[in-house]
Amino acid sequence: MTALRSLLSGSLLLAVITPAAASTVYKCTGAGGAVTYQDAPCPRTRQQQAIHLVDTQPAPPTPQPREAAPDATEAAPPAPVQLHVPSAPLPVLYSCQRATDGKIYLSRNGDPQPYQAPFGVLGAVQAPLASVYGPGGGGASAPELNRGKVTSGLVANNYVWVQDVCRQLGPQETCAALQDEYDANEHKLRQAFKSERAPFEQRETELQAQLIHCGR
Repeated sequence: MTALRSLLSGSLLLAVITPAAASTVYKCTGAGGAVTYQDAPCPRTRQQQAIHLVDTQPAPPTPQPREAAPDATEAAPPAPVQLHVPSAPLPVLYSCQRATDGKIYLSRNGDPQPYQAPFGVLGAVQAPLASVYGPGGGGASAPELNRGKVTSGLVANNYVWVQDVCRQLGPQETCAALQDEYDANEHKLRQAFKSERAPFEQRETELQAQLIHCGR
């Protein structure tokens, strides 16, 4: 039997006894008043007092303050910036046919100004230009054969006033024309030097605003 022979006070004894010791300690008082503590019952010759110990558990750790959860609004990644391209109404475009050679071109003016053209280029007569400008053409171009020989009377007799014929494009035709212009402008923009890009970039912005109405 293991006896605790030290003459200790009750408070000191409780401080050194660990939870692993017996839960009951016996206080033994002898005839001379000597007190001993032990983990087994006292001899019959001594006065015994049983002390029941309450197992002490280690104090739970002090809870650490929890970090505040980040605000969901702050934690969320920023929304991508939507570049707003203002829309612009579709322009009024015209498809015009040149009176001199029949070529088609786009115009924003549906009423082009009349201009003078040599009568022979209009296809109104079968004679070549050399004959129209003067005799002796021989199949060569009239300007070369008649260099320095054209008089005001000759011009008055062989030049006529002409005007190109135009028609307004519908919405689908306008969108197709704008898309063609946009593609051509993009090609020029890619080929241009940095110092030359400003007008092409400006035109690109204008065309993008108009093409919004075309579902682009």
